[in-house]
Amino acid sequence: MYLGIDLGTSAVKTVLVDGAQRVIASESRPLTTASPLPGYFEQDPAQWIDATFATLDALKATHAGELAAVEGIGLSGQMHGATLLDASSRPLRPCILWNDGRSAAECRVLERRWPALRATSGNKAMPGFTAPKLLWIATHEPEIFAATKLVLLPKAYLRLVLSGEAIEDVSDASGSLWLDAARRDWSDAALAATGLSRDHMPRLVEGCAPATTLRGELARRWGMTGQPVIAGGAGDNPAGAVGIGAIRPGTAFVSLGTSGALLAPTSRIAANPDRAVHTFCHAIPGMWIQAGAILSAASCLAWIARLFGATEAELLAPLGLRPQAPSPVSFLPYLAGERTPHDDPAVRGMLDGLSHGTDRGSIVQAVLEGVAFALADCRDALADAGIAMTEADAIGGGSRSGFWLSVLANVLNVPVHRFAGGETGAAFGAARLGRLAVTGEAIAAVCTRPQRIETFEPDARLVDAYAERLPAWRELYRPRH
Repeated sequence: MYLGIDLGTSAVKTVLVDGAQRVIASESRPLTTASPLPGYFEQDPAQWIDATFATLDALKATHAGELAAVEGIGLSGQMHGATLLDASSRPLRPCILWNDGRSAAECRVLERRWPALRATSGNKAMPGFTAPKLLWIATHEPEIFAATKLVLLPKAYLRLVLSGEAIEDVSDASGSLWLDAARRDWSDAALAATGLSRDHMPRLVEGCAPATTLRGELARRWGMTGQPVIAGGAGDNPAGAVGIGAIRPGTAFVSLGTSGALLAPTSRIAANPDRAVHTFCHAIPGMWIQAGAILSAASCLAWIARLFGATEAELLAPLGLRPQAPSPVSFLPYLAGERTPHDDPAVRGMLDGLSHGTDRGSIVQAVLEGVAFALADCRDALADAGIAMTEADAIGGGSRSGFWLSVLANVLNVPVHRFAGGETGAAFGAARLGRLAVTGEAIAAVCTRPQRIETFEPDARLVDAYAERLPAWRELYRPRH
Protein backbone atom coordinates (compact mmCIF):
# COMPACT_ATOMS: atom_id res chain seq x y z
CA MET A 1 0.00 0.00 0.00
CA TYR A 2 1.12 3.54 -0.74
CA LEU A 3 0.08 7.02 0.35
CA GLY A 4 0.02 10.14 -1.76
CA ILE A 5 -0.32 13.47 0.07
CA ASP A 6 -0.95 16.61 -1.98
CA LEU A 7 -0.47 19.85 -0.07
CA GLY A 8 -2.48 22.21 -2.26
CA THR A 9 -3.52 25.82 -1.82
CA SER A 10 -7.17 25.19 -1.03
CA ALA A 11 -6.91 21.74 0.56
CA VAL A 12 -4.72 18.84 1.58
CA LYS A 13 -5.72 15.67 -0.29
CA THR A 14 -4.49 12.24 0.78
CA VAL A 15 -5.06 9.04 -1.22
CA LEU A 16 -4.44 5.41 -0.24
CA VAL A 17 -3.39 3.32 -3.25
CA ASP A 18 -2.94 -0.44 -3.45
CA GLY A 19 -0.46 -2.52 -5.42
CA ALA A 20 -2.79 -2.64 -8.42
CA GLN A 21 -2.82 1.19 -8.47
CA ARG A 22 -6.43 1.40 -7.32
CA VAL A 23 -7.38 4.30 -5.06
CA ILE A 24 -8.75 2.51 -1.99
CA ALA A 25 -9.69 5.64 -0.07
CA SER A 26 -9.16 9.38 -0.07
CA GLU A 27 -9.56 12.20 2.42
CA SER A 28 -9.40 15.97 2.03
CA ARG A 29 -9.29 18.87 4.47
CA PRO A 30 -9.65 22.54 3.46
CA LEU A 31 -7.07 25.28 3.89
CA THR A 32 -7.59 29.02 4.18
CA THR A 33 -5.46 31.82 2.76
CA ALA A 34 -4.87 35.23 4.34
CA SER A 35 -4.48 38.40 2.27
CA PRO A 36 -3.19 41.06 4.67
CA LEU A 37 -2.80 43.60 1.82
CA PRO A 38 -3.91 43.64 -1.83
CA GLY A 39 -1.71 41.27 -3.79
CA TYR A 40 -0.38 39.58 -0.63
CA PHE A 41 -1.22 35.89 -0.03
CA GLU A 42 -0.02 33.88 2.95
CA GLN A 43 -0.77 30.67 4.87
CA ASP A 44 0.12 29.51 8.36
CA PRO A 45 2.24 26.34 8.03
CA ALA A 46 0.53 24.92 11.12
CA GLN A 47 -2.60 24.63 8.97
CA TRP A 48 -0.82 22.24 6.61
CA ILE A 49 0.20 19.96 9.44
CA ASP A 50 -3.23 19.96 11.08
CA ALA A 51 -4.95 19.22 7.78
CA THR A 52 -2.52 16.45 6.82
CA PHE A 53 -2.80 14.77 10.22
CA ALA A 54 -6.59 15.04 10.02
CA THR A 55 -6.67 13.19 6.69
CA LEU A 56 -4.46 10.42 8.05
CA ASP A 57 -6.43 10.14 11.29
CA ALA A 58 -9.59 9.79 9.19
CA LEU A 59 -8.02 7.05 7.05
CA LYS A 60 -7.03 5.18 10.18
CA ALA A 61 -10.63 5.34 11.39
CA THR A 62 -12.01 3.90 8.15
CA HIS A 63 -9.16 1.85 6.62
CA ALA A 64 -6.91 0.85 9.51
CA GLY A 65 -5.79 -2.41 7.93
CA GLU A 66 -4.79 -0.84 4.64
CA LEU A 67 -3.04 2.07 6.36
CA ALA A 68 -1.09 -0.37 8.50
CA ALA A 69 0.36 -1.92 5.34
CA VAL A 70 1.69 1.35 3.85
CA GLU A 71 5.29 0.97 2.70
CA GLY A 72 5.86 4.20 0.80
CA ILE A 73 4.67 7.80 1.00
CA GLY A 74 4.90 10.41 -1.74
CA LEU A 75 4.40 14.13 -1.25
CA SER A 76 3.29 16.73 -3.75
CA GLY A 77 2.77 20.37 -2.99
CA GLN A 78 1.99 23.90 -4.06
CA MET A 79 5.20 25.33 -5.46
CA HIS A 80 7.26 28.49 -4.77
CA GLY A 81 6.09 29.28 -1.21
CA ALA A 82 8.73 30.70 1.17
CA THR A 83 8.62 28.97 4.56
CA LEU A 84 11.27 30.56 6.79
CA LEU A 85 12.49 28.62 9.82
CA ASP A 86 14.61 29.63 12.80
CA ALA A 87 17.44 27.67 14.42
CA SER A 88 14.87 25.43 16.13
CA SER A 89 13.07 24.75 12.81
CA ARG A 90 10.08 26.83 13.85
CA PRO A 91 8.35 29.05 11.26
CA LEU A 92 9.27 32.71 11.71
CA ARG A 93 6.24 34.09 9.86
CA PRO A 94 3.40 32.88 7.63
CA CYS A 95 4.48 31.33 4.34
CA ILE A 96 4.42 33.74 1.38
CA LEU A 97 2.56 31.85 -1.35
CA TRP A 98 3.10 31.26 -5.07
CA ASN A 99 0.46 33.83 -6.09
CA ASP A 100 1.85 36.63 -3.92
CA GLY A 101 2.83 39.69 -5.98
CA ARG A 102 4.68 41.86 -3.48
CA SER A 103 8.22 41.26 -4.75
CA ALA A 104 8.04 42.75 -8.27
CA ALA A 105 10.73 45.34 -7.49
CA GLU A 106 12.97 42.65 -6.02
CA CYS A 107 12.71 40.67 -9.27
CA ARG A 108 14.37 43.54 -11.12
CA VAL A 109 17.05 43.76 -8.43
CA LEU A 110 17.72 40.02 -8.66
CA GLU A 111 18.13 40.05 -12.44
CA ARG A 112 20.61 42.94 -12.16
CA ARG A 113 22.59 41.21 -9.41
CA TRP A 114 22.77 37.89 -11.24
CA PRO A 115 22.74 38.35 -15.04
CA ALA A 116 22.98 34.57 -15.58
CA LEU A 117 19.65 33.97 -13.85
CA ARG A 118 17.62 33.16 -16.98
CA ALA A 119 20.31 31.03 -18.60
CA THR A 120 20.90 29.02 -15.42
CA SER A 121 17.39 28.59 -14.05
CA GLY A 122 15.54 28.57 -17.36
CA ASN A 123 13.12 31.15 -15.94
CA LYS A 124 12.84 34.90 -15.56
CA ALA A 125 12.50 36.40 -12.11
CA MET A 126 8.81 36.74 -11.29
CA PRO A 127 7.18 37.58 -7.94
CA GLY A 128 5.66 34.11 -7.60
CA PHE A 129 9.05 32.44 -7.36
CA THR A 130 10.77 31.95 -4.04
CA ALA A 131 14.05 33.85 -4.41
CA PRO A 132 12.55 37.35 -4.88
CA LYS A 133 10.46 36.80 -1.75
CA LEU A 134 13.66 36.46 0.27
CA LEU A 135 14.96 39.76 -1.08
CA TRP A 136 11.65 41.33 -0.04
CA ILE A 137 12.05 39.85 3.45
CA ALA A 138 15.62 41.16 3.67
CA THR A 139 14.42 44.68 2.83
CA HIS A 140 11.11 44.87 4.70
CA GLU A 141 11.57 42.38 7.56
CA PRO A 142 15.34 42.38 8.16
CA GLU A 143 15.02 40.87 11.63
CA ILE A 144 13.17 37.88 10.13
CA PHE A 145 15.80 37.51 7.41
CA ALA A 146 18.60 37.59 9.98
CA ALA A 147 16.91 34.89 12.05
CA THR A 148 16.28 32.61 9.03
CA LYS A 149 18.35 29.45 9.19
CA LEU A 150 16.43 27.31 6.72
CA VAL A 151 14.19 28.11 3.73
CA LEU A 152 11.74 25.39 2.73
CA LEU A 153 9.01 25.05 0.16
CA PRO A 154 5.64 24.01 1.61
CA LYS A 155 5.86 20.26 1.08
CA ALA A 156 9.46 20.20 2.34
CA TYR A 157 8.21 21.71 5.60
CA LEU A 158 5.58 18.98 5.78
CA ARG A 159 8.31 16.38 5.19
CA LEU A 160 10.40 17.95 7.95
CA VAL A 161 7.53 17.46 10.39
CA LEU A 162 6.87 13.92 9.17
CA SER A 163 10.49 12.79 9.15
CA GLY A 164 12.71 15.25 11.01
CA GLU A 165 14.82 15.87 7.89
CA ALA A 166 15.06 18.88 5.55
CA ILE A 167 14.91 17.42 2.03
CA GLU A 168 13.53 18.73 -1.26
CA ASP A 169 13.09 17.22 -4.69
CA VAL A 170 14.50 18.87 -7.79
CA SER A 171 11.12 19.56 -9.47
CA ASP A 172 9.87 21.71 -6.61
CA ALA A 173 13.31 23.26 -6.10
CA SER A 174 13.44 24.37 -9.74
CA GLY A 175 10.53 26.71 -9.00
CA SER A 176 12.66 28.66 -6.52
CA LEU A 177 15.12 30.29 -9.01
CA TRP A 178 17.96 28.89 -6.87
CA LEU A 179 18.36 25.71 -8.94
CA ASP A 180 20.66 25.17 -11.90
CA ALA A 181 18.03 23.42 -14.03
CA ALA A 182 20.48 21.60 -16.29
CA ARG A 183 22.68 20.35 -13.43
CA ARG A 184 19.68 19.68 -11.14
CA ASP A 185 21.60 21.18 -8.22
CA TRP A 186 21.57 24.38 -6.19
CA SER A 187 23.34 27.32 -7.84
CA ASP A 188 25.76 28.97 -5.43
CA ALA A 189 25.65 32.17 -7.49
CA ALA A 190 21.84 32.28 -7.26
CA LEU A 191 21.91 31.78 -3.51
CA ALA A 192 24.60 34.41 -3.04
CA ALA A 193 22.48 36.92 -5.00
CA THR A 194 19.84 36.64 -2.28
CA GLY A 195 22.26 36.64 0.65
CA LEU A 196 21.96 32.90 1.24
CA SER A 197 24.10 29.79 0.91
CA ARG A 198 23.64 26.02 0.71
CA ASP A 199 23.51 25.98 4.49
CA HIS A 200 20.05 27.58 4.22
CA MET A 201 18.81 24.94 1.77
CA PRO A 202 17.49 21.38 2.19
CA ARG A 203 19.25 18.37 0.72
CA LEU A 204 18.18 17.60 -2.87
CA VAL A 205 16.92 14.28 -4.26
CA GLU A 206 15.11 13.11 -7.38
CA GLY A 207 11.35 12.78 -7.08
CA CYS A 208 11.19 8.99 -7.31
CA ALA A 209 14.18 8.40 -5.02
CA PRO A 210 13.90 7.33 -1.37
CA ALA A 211 14.50 10.45 0.72
CA THR A 212 13.83 9.50 4.36
CA THR A 213 11.37 7.58 6.54
CA LEU A 214 8.33 8.47 8.61
CA ARG A 215 9.03 9.20 12.27
CA GLY A 216 8.46 6.16 14.46
CA GLU A 217 5.97 7.92 16.74
CA LEU A 218 3.89 8.98 13.75
CA ALA A 219 3.96 5.48 12.26
CA ARG A 220 2.63 4.22 15.59
CA ARG A 221 -0.03 6.94 15.70
CA TRP A 222 -1.44 5.71 12.40
CA GLY A 223 -1.00 2.02 13.22
CA MET A 224 1.62 1.32 10.57
CA THR A 225 3.58 -1.90 10.95
CA GLY A 226 6.86 -0.28 9.89
CA GLN A 227 8.30 3.15 9.14
CA PRO A 228 7.32 3.87 5.53
CA VAL A 229 9.84 5.31 3.10
CA ILE A 230 9.11 8.91 2.07
CA ALA A 231 10.00 9.63 -1.56
CA GLY A 232 11.44 12.85 -2.91
CA GLY A 233 8.00 13.68 -4.32
CA ALA A 234 7.26 16.58 -6.64
CA GLY A 235 5.72 19.97 -7.11
CA ASP A 236 2.01 19.74 -7.81
CA ASN A 237 2.18 19.92 -11.60
CA PRO A 238 5.10 17.47 -12.03
CA ALA A 239 3.26 15.14 -9.63
CA GLY A 240 0.13 15.51 -11.73
CA ALA A 241 2.19 14.57 -14.78
CA VAL A 242 3.36 11.40 -13.05
CA GLY A 243 -0.23 10.63 -12.11
CA ILE A 244 -1.38 10.63 -15.73
CA GLY A 245 1.74 9.04 -17.18
CA ALA A 246 3.03 12.24 -18.82
CA ILE A 247 6.66 11.21 -18.54
CA ARG A 248 7.75 11.49 -22.18
CA PRO A 249 7.88 14.26 -24.78
CA GLY A 250 4.64 14.71 -26.71
CA THR A 251 2.29 14.31 -23.73
CA ALA A 252 1.00 17.82 -23.07
CA PHE A 253 -1.57 18.37 -20.35
CA VAL A 254 -3.63 21.16 -18.87
CA SER A 255 -4.08 21.70 -15.13
CA LEU A 256 -7.25 23.38 -13.88
CA GLY A 257 -6.58 23.77 -10.18
CA THR A 258 -6.64 26.93 -8.09
CA SER A 259 -4.13 28.16 -10.64
CA GLY A 260 -3.85 26.84 -14.18
CA ALA A 261 -1.09 25.63 -16.44
CA LEU A 262 -0.37 24.16 -19.83
CA LEU A 263 2.56 21.77 -19.49
CA ALA A 264 4.75 19.64 -21.73
CA PRO A 265 7.42 17.13 -20.61
CA THR A 266 10.67 17.42 -22.56
CA SER A 267 13.93 15.48 -22.72
CA ARG A 268 15.87 18.74 -23.05
CA ILE A 269 15.43 22.24 -21.71
CA ALA A 270 13.39 24.33 -24.17
CA ALA A 271 13.36 27.57 -22.22
CA ASN A 272 11.49 30.72 -23.25
CA PRO A 273 11.84 32.97 -20.19
CA ASP A 274 11.20 36.15 -22.18
CA ARG A 275 7.59 34.98 -22.69
CA ALA A 276 7.38 33.88 -19.03
CA VAL A 277 7.46 30.18 -19.88
CA HIS A 278 8.54 28.17 -16.83
CA THR A 279 11.30 25.57 -16.85
CA PHE A 280 11.02 22.89 -14.15
CA CYS A 281 12.86 19.65 -13.61
CA HIS A 282 10.44 16.74 -13.93
CA ALA A 283 9.98 14.31 -11.05
CA ILE A 284 11.48 11.76 -13.45
CA PRO A 285 15.31 11.81 -13.78
CA GLY A 286 16.63 13.21 -17.04
CA MET A 287 13.36 14.96 -17.92
CA TRP A 288 12.10 18.54 -17.67
CA ILE A 289 8.72 20.26 -17.91
CA GLN A 290 8.08 23.45 -19.86
CA ALA A 291 4.98 25.25 -18.63
CA GLY A 292 2.86 28.27 -19.28
CA ALA A 293 1.19 29.24 -16.01
CA ILE A 294 -1.81 31.39 -15.11
CA LEU A 295 -2.41 32.49 -11.55
CA SER A 296 -6.20 32.01 -11.45
CA ALA A 297 -8.13 29.13 -13.00
CA ALA A 298 -10.65 27.15 -10.95
CA SER A 299 -10.36 29.92 -8.36
CA CYS A 300 -12.14 32.19 -10.89
CA LEU A 301 -15.16 29.88 -10.82
CA ALA A 302 -15.05 29.82 -7.02
CA TRP A 303 -14.95 33.64 -7.04
CA ILE A 304 -17.99 34.06 -9.26
CA ALA A 305 -19.87 31.40 -7.28
CA ARG A 306 -19.21 33.41 -4.12
CA LEU A 307 -20.48 36.59 -5.76
CA PHE A 308 -23.69 34.93 -6.94
CA GLY A 309 -24.21 33.12 -3.64
CA ALA A 310 -24.42 29.77 -5.42
CA THR A 311 -22.41 26.57 -5.57
CA GLU A 312 -20.17 25.93 -8.54
CA ALA A 313 -22.41 23.03 -9.57
CA GLU A 314 -25.45 25.33 -9.53
CA LEU A 315 -23.67 27.76 -11.83
CA LEU A 316 -22.48 25.09 -14.27
CA ALA A 317 -25.64 22.99 -14.57
CA PRO A 318 -27.69 25.47 -16.68
CA LEU A 319 -24.86 25.77 -19.23
CA GLY A 320 -25.52 22.26 -20.51
CA LEU A 321 -22.99 19.87 -21.99
CA ARG A 322 -21.40 21.99 -24.71
CA PRO A 323 -21.23 25.70 -25.63
CA GLN A 324 -23.45 26.76 -28.51
CA ALA A 325 -21.56 30.00 -29.15
CA PRO A 326 -19.07 32.22 -27.31
CA SER A 327 -20.52 34.31 -24.51
CA PRO A 328 -21.26 37.95 -25.42
CA VAL A 329 -19.34 38.88 -22.26
CA SER A 330 -15.53 38.76 -21.98
CA PHE A 331 -13.59 38.04 -18.79
CA LEU A 332 -9.93 38.61 -17.95
CA PRO A 333 -8.99 36.03 -15.28
CA TYR A 334 -6.25 38.15 -13.73
CA LEU A 335 -7.72 38.18 -10.21
CA ALA A 336 -4.26 37.81 -8.66
CA GLY A 337 -2.11 39.21 -11.48
CA GLU A 338 -0.71 37.04 -14.26
CA ARG A 339 2.39 35.10 -15.23
CA THR A 340 2.51 33.71 -18.77
CA PRO A 341 2.92 35.65 -20.97
CA HIS A 342 2.58 39.03 -19.22
CA ASP A 343 4.54 38.66 -15.95
CA ASP A 344 2.32 41.37 -14.47
CA PRO A 345 1.49 41.00 -10.76
CA ALA A 346 -0.40 44.30 -10.74
CA VAL A 347 -2.95 43.57 -13.47
CA ARG A 348 -6.46 42.68 -12.31
CA GLY A 349 -9.50 40.96 -13.74
CA MET A 350 -12.27 42.47 -15.85
CA LEU A 351 -15.77 41.74 -17.13
CA ASP A 352 -16.39 43.47 -20.45
CA GLY A 353 -19.48 43.67 -22.63
CA LEU A 354 -22.12 43.78 -19.91
CA SER A 355 -25.61 45.03 -20.84
CA HIS A 356 -29.16 45.06 -19.47
CA GLY A 357 -29.64 41.73 -21.20
CA THR A 358 -26.66 40.02 -19.56
CA ASP A 359 -27.72 37.04 -17.48
CA ARG A 360 -25.89 34.85 -14.98
CA GLY A 361 -25.18 32.14 -17.53
CA SER A 362 -23.41 34.57 -19.88
CA ILE A 363 -21.14 35.73 -17.07
CA VAL A 364 -20.34 32.20 -15.87
CA GLN A 365 -19.55 31.08 -19.42
CA ALA A 366 -17.35 34.16 -19.89
CA VAL A 367 -15.37 33.21 -16.78
CA LEU A 368 -14.69 29.73 -18.16
CA GLU A 369 -13.78 31.16 -21.56
CA GLY A 370 -11.46 33.76 -20.05
CA VAL A 371 -9.42 31.04 -18.38
CA ALA A 372 -9.34 29.12 -21.67
CA PHE A 373 -8.15 32.20 -23.57
CA ALA A 374 -5.38 32.71 -20.98
CA LEU A 375 -4.31 29.11 -21.58
CA ALA A 376 -4.25 29.88 -25.32
CA ASP A 377 -1.67 32.56 -24.48
CA CYS A 378 0.32 29.82 -22.74
CA ARG A 379 -0.01 27.58 -25.81
CA ASP A 380 1.43 30.28 -28.04
CA ALA A 381 4.30 31.01 -25.64
CA LEU A 382 5.18 27.30 -25.61
CA ALA A 383 4.98 27.21 -29.40
CA ASP A 384 7.59 29.99 -29.51
CA ALA A 385 9.90 27.58 -27.64
CA GLY A 386 9.29 24.90 -30.27
CA ILE A 387 6.67 22.93 -28.33
CA ALA A 388 3.56 22.20 -30.38
CA MET A 389 0.41 20.63 -28.91
CA THR A 390 -1.70 18.09 -30.79
CA GLU A 391 -3.85 16.99 -27.82
CA ALA A 392 -4.03 17.60 -24.07
CA ASP A 393 -5.02 15.64 -20.99
CA ALA A 394 -6.88 17.52 -18.25
CA ILE A 395 -6.29 17.29 -14.50
CA GLY A 396 -7.34 19.34 -11.48
CA GLY A 397 -10.70 20.14 -9.96
CA GLY A 398 -11.85 22.09 -13.01
CA SER A 399 -11.57 18.94 -15.13
CA ARG A 400 -14.83 17.73 -13.57
CA SER A 401 -16.73 20.17 -15.82
CA GLY A 402 -17.38 18.74 -19.26
CA PHE A 403 -18.61 22.13 -20.46
CA TRP A 404 -15.29 23.73 -19.47
CA LEU A 405 -13.26 21.01 -21.20
CA SER A 406 -15.36 21.47 -24.33
CA VAL A 407 -14.59 25.20 -24.24
CA LEU A 408 -10.89 24.39 -23.87
CA ALA A 409 -10.92 21.96 -26.79
CA ASN A 410 -12.42 24.62 -29.04
CA VAL A 411 -10.23 27.49 -27.85
CA LEU A 412 -7.01 25.44 -28.05
CA ASN A 413 -8.21 23.57 -31.16
CA VAL A 414 -7.00 20.19 -29.89
CA PRO A 415 -8.78 17.17 -28.41
CA VAL A 416 -8.92 17.38 -24.60
CA HIS A 417 -9.12 14.12 -22.64
CA ARG A 418 -10.55 13.47 -19.20
CA PHE A 419 -9.60 10.69 -16.79
CA ALA A 420 -11.49 9.10 -13.95
CA GLY A 421 -10.16 10.72 -10.78
CA GLY A 422 -8.34 13.44 -12.67
CA GLU A 423 -9.05 15.92 -9.89
CA THR A 424 -6.77 13.93 -7.55
CA GLY A 425 -3.99 13.54 -10.11
CA ALA A 426 -1.24 15.17 -8.02
CA ALA A 427 -1.95 13.03 -4.94
CA PHE A 428 -2.11 9.89 -7.10
CA GLY A 429 1.15 10.86 -8.80
CA ALA A 430 2.73 11.35 -5.38
CA ALA A 431 1.63 7.83 -4.40
CA ARG A 432 3.31 6.51 -7.55
CA LEU A 433 6.54 8.25 -6.54
CA GLY A 434 6.22 6.70 -3.08
CA ARG A 435 5.92 3.29 -4.69
CA LEU A 436 8.95 3.82 -6.95
CA ALA A 437 11.04 4.87 -3.94
CA VAL A 438 10.24 1.54 -2.26
CA THR A 439 10.30 -0.93 -5.14
CA GLY A 440 12.81 0.54 -7.58
CA GLU A 441 10.60 -0.66 -10.44
CA ALA A 442 10.98 0.66 -13.97
CA ILE A 443 9.42 4.11 -14.08
CA ALA A 444 7.50 3.39 -17.28
CA ALA A 445 5.98 0.24 -15.75
CA VAL A 446 4.46 2.23 -12.87
CA CYS A 447 3.71 5.59 -14.51
CA THR A 448 1.28 4.27 -17.08
CA ARG A 449 -1.48 6.34 -18.58
CA PRO A 450 -4.86 5.85 -16.88
CA GLN A 451 -7.89 5.08 -18.99
CA ARG A 452 -9.43 8.09 -20.64
CA ILE A 453 -13.14 8.19 -19.93
CA GLU A 454 -14.10 11.01 -22.29
CA THR A 455 -12.61 13.03 -25.13
CA PHE A 456 -13.78 16.52 -26.07
CA GLU A 457 -13.18 17.12 -29.75
CA PRO A 458 -12.97 20.60 -31.29
CA ASP A 459 -16.03 21.68 -33.27
CA ALA A 460 -14.93 23.53 -36.43
CA ARG A 461 -17.70 26.09 -36.09
CA LEU A 462 -16.79 26.92 -32.50
CA VAL A 463 -13.05 26.82 -33.20
CA ASP A 464 -13.54 29.58 -35.77
CA ALA A 465 -15.83 31.57 -33.48
CA TYR A 466 -13.37 31.48 -30.59
CA ALA A 467 -10.43 32.24 -32.90
CA GLU A 468 -12.27 35.39 -34.00
CA ARG A 469 -12.84 36.42 -30.38
CA LEU A 470 -9.30 35.84 -29.15
CA PRO A 471 -7.64 38.97 -30.62
CA ALA A 472 -10.33 41.26 -29.14
CA TRP A 473 -9.97 39.47 -25.78
CA ARG A 474 -6.22 40.10 -25.85
CA GLU A 475 -6.80 43.79 -26.55
CA LEU A 476 -8.50 44.10 -23.14
CA TYR A 477 -5.17 43.62 -21.33
CA ARG A 478 -3.54 46.84 -20.20
CA PRO A 479 -0.23 46.68 -18.32
CA ARG A 480 -0.30 48.32 -14.89
CA HIS A 481 3.36 48.01 -13.90
